[in-house]
Amino acid sequence: MSIVERALKRLQAEASASRPRPVFGRVVEGASQAAAGRVISLDQDALRLAGLLPPTHQERQIASQYRHIKRPLIAAAMGRGQEPLPSGRLIMAASALPGEGKTFTAINLAFSMAMEKDLHVVLVDADVAKPQISRMFGVGSERGLLDAVTDAGIELEPLILPTDVPNLSLLPAGTQSDRATELLASERMVEAMNWLLHRDRSRIFLFDSPPLLLSTEAAAIAEVAGQIVVVVRAGYTEQHALLEALSRLPEGRSASLVLNQSTLRGEDYYYYGYGAPAEA
Repeated sequence: MSIVERALKRLQAEASASRPRPVFGRVVEGASQAAAGRVISLDQDALRLAGLLPPTHQERQIASQYRHIKRPLIAAAMGRGQEPLPSGRLIMAASALPGEGKTFTAINLAFSMAMEKDLHVVLVDADVAKPQISRMFGVGSERGLLDAVTDAGIELEPLILPTDVPNLSLLPAGTQSDRATELLASERMVEAMNWLLHRDRSRIFLFDSPPLLLSTEAAAIAEVAGQIVVVVRAGYTEQHALLEALSRLPEGRSASLVLNQSTLRGEDYYYYGYGAPAEA
C-alpha cells in the first residue's frame, strides 16, 4: 500500500468517526475606534482546552520554542541582518501528510509573530479543500482567498479580518471551488500576493496549506511562497514520506523543518534548516 493510500485510509477512518468541529471564534463589531468594523473574537481558553494553544503549565516553554522558530523566518522576511528573501514575507506552513501538527504550528507561529512590536501577521487559511482554521475561527462562510482569485473585481484587503489578538488578522479560505488548484496557480494569485506585499511592508502572511502529498493545491501555494516550513511529527512521519514531500518543493526555495511532539530535550531538536534560499 502506497503512502497516499495509507493516508487516505486513515482519513476515511477519521471522517467516519468525526463529529462537527467546535468553533472558537465569532465575528463581532469592533467596540472601539482602534478596532472599528468587523473583528474576529477568539476564545483562547477554549483553544487551549482543544489543544490548539499550549496549556497554561507549558505556555512559557512552548512560547520560548516558537520564539526560536520564528526568529530566522522573520530575519529572512524582513531583511534583518541579511538580505530579505524574494517574497520572504509569504511563509507557507506545510506537512507531508495530515495529522502531523501543521495547523497547530501555523496558529502558534502566528500568535508568536504577532507579539513583535513592529509586525502584523495575517494568518491565511489556504487549506481550501478542508478549511479548518476558517471554521474554527467562526468565518467558514465568509468570502476569502479563493473568492479574490476567482473574481478580479473582488478586493482582497476587505476580506482580511482583524482579530482581538493585537497584530493578528485572518484571511479566510473563501468559497470552495473544483478549480482551486488552477485558481491558486493563476496569474491572478501572483498579482494578488504582490499587491498585498507592497501595500504594507510590515505584514507577514502565514499560509496554512494542505498536505504536500495529498493535494495539488499545496504545490501551487509553494510556487508563490518565499519561505516554507515543513512540520514533521516525531515518531509518526515516515522518512520516505518526508523525502517525497520535500522533493515536491520548488527547486532552490528556502525551506525549514519543525520537529513536532518530540520527547527529546534541547533547542537543537525541534528546528533545523533544509535547502538553500531562493536566488534573487
